[in-house]
Amino acid sequence: MSNYVLDTWYPIAWSRDISRTLSARKIVEQEVVLFRTEAGGVVAMEDACPHRLLPLSMGKLKGDAIECGYHGMTYDCSGKCVRVPGQEIVPPSAIVKTYPTHENMGLVWIWMGNPTLADKSKVFDLPQYHDPAWSSAEGDALEIKANYLSLADNLCDPAHVSFVHLSTLGNAASEDIPVMHEEQDGKMLTWRWIIDAPPIPIFKKYGNFKGNVDRWHYYHYYAPSIAIIDFGSADTGTGAPEGRRDNCMQIYACHFMTPVDQETSIDHWLHVKNFPADSTLNAALSAEFRIAFAEDKAILEAIQRNETRLATRKTIKIAIDAAPRRMRRMVDGMVEKEVPAT
Repeated sequence: MSNYVLDTWYPIAWSRDISRTLSARKIVEQEVVLFRTEAGGVVAMEDACPHRLLPLSMGKLKGDAIECGYHGMTYDCSGKCVRVPGQEIVPPSAIVKTYPTHENMGLVWIWMGNPTLADKSKVFDLPQYHDPAWSSAEGDALEIKANYLSLADNLCDPAHVSFVHLSTLGNAASEDIPVMHEEQDGKMLTWRWIIDAPPIPIFKKYGNFKGNVDRWHYYHYYAPSIAIIDFGSADTGTGAPEGRRDNCMQIYACHFMTPVDQETSIDHWLHVKNFPADSTLNAALSAEFRIAFAEDKAILEAIQRNETRLATRKTIKIAIDAAPRRMRRMVDGMVEKEVPAT
C-alpha cells in the first residue's frame, strides 16, 4: 500500500447504490461491507468476521446489525459482537473494524485511516453543485484497470484532450498552446486558454455559438483523489479571459477517484453546469462524457499493461509532464507525513 494516503476522505460508492442490502466494496486493497441503517445512515465495516474470516457481506442484515452467514455471530453498527449462537459469553475480541463515513454530492465518502482525524467538514464540496442557478447530473462508477495515480496524471493534463478526445472535448486548435501549472496548498492547478478558435465538438453541438470562441480549461487536482475540471467557452472578444463570463457555457466535470488496488481504480464522475436542469440534455451530455471517458480508459489501461510488461523501462519526460510529476510528489509527501493510529 505504498502510494495510498489513508488519512483522507475517499469516495467509495454512489449514495444511490447503498441501501438496506449488504454491499461489498474494495478500497486501498481493503475489503469493506456497506449498508444503510433503518434511520438512513451509512455503516462501513471490514468485510470479515473475526471467527473464520467469512466476508460479512455474505451474511444477513438483521435490523441494524450484520449476522455472519457461517455461524450467526452478529455485529452491531459499532462492530461489536452482540450475539454468539449457542453461548452466552461473547469473546471481548469479537470486534469488527468500522470506518467513518459521510455523504455529500451524491456520494458515500469513507475514511480508511486514523478515525480520530476524520473531520467531516473536510469532505470535498463544490458550491456550484448546490447553487439553484446551476444544475448537475450524476454519471457512472467507471472501473479502470490502472493505478489511480495514472488516472490522476490524466486529470492534471489538459494537453491530451487535443489528441484523445477530438470527437467530444478537444480539437486541433489547442495542440501547440502551452500548459501552465501552479502548486497550491494541497492542490495542483493546471490550465490553458485557447483564444479565437472553433468550439470543441460538445460546445459546438450544445452551446449555440455563432463563430469562434475563447475557451478555457482549468484542472483542479486535490490530492490524493479528486479532480475538478472547469472548462467552458464564450464568444470571442466578449471578455471571458478577463473574467466576464455572463454569456458563456461552463461545465465542471467532477472526478472522484477510488483507489481499489495497485492496478485498479474507479472514477465516480458527474457534471455540474451553468444552465438549467433538463433530463434530455443531461442524458445527451452524459452520453458525450461516456465516450470521452471510455477513450481515457482505453489509454490508461494500455499504459498500465505496458508499465507491468516493461517494469524496468525508463520513460522520457517532456514539458507537459511538469504538473503530473509535482502531483505525485504531493501524494508521496502526504503518505510520508501520516502517523498510524495507536
